[in-house]
Amino acid sequence: MDPVGQDINLNSPNKGLGPAGGVDSLTEGGAMGVAAANTLPPGLTEEEAEELYSDLAKVEEEINTLRQVLLAKEKHSAELKRKLGLSPLNELKQNLTKGWQDVQTSNAYVRTTEKLGEWNEKVTGSELYLTASETLDGIAQSEANSPTFKSFEDKVGNIKLG
Repeated sequence: MDPVGQDINLNSPNKGLGPAGGVDSLTEGGAMGVAAANTLPPGLTEEEAEELYSDLAKVEEEINTLRQVLLAKEKHSAELKRKLGLSPLNELKQNLTKGWQDVQTSNAYVRTTEKLGEWNEKVTGSELYLTASETLDGIAQSEANSPTFKSFEDKVGNIKLG
């Protein structure tokens, strides 16, 4: 196939087809195409090659028809979405919301959440955590009454934003 005249647009219904939108010269020519190629794979007769080229032409024509049908369906879908007010952004939001709901109901997420909850209860109920928490609360309260903290608090309070 001549790549110069070939449609390479991936969204085109004529993708991969020659400039006329049909099959290439080998499949159009049938026996003449076989003769033009003048090289047959080993063990393949000219009649078999002609039949294969004929089948190839039919399949390529079916592919072309399916591309055209798909393109028409995509246009119709886009028109229906436009009429319904469905934009790509809305679709993305819906997909993300559905995906997040799927994650939250997945077994892995549920089990992990349960395990983290159990771990959190063990940690926050432990002697070490309670002691550290009480100590930090005491430090915070004593610092809040210290002259250094009061001075810092006054300076921060006097900062004007924007």
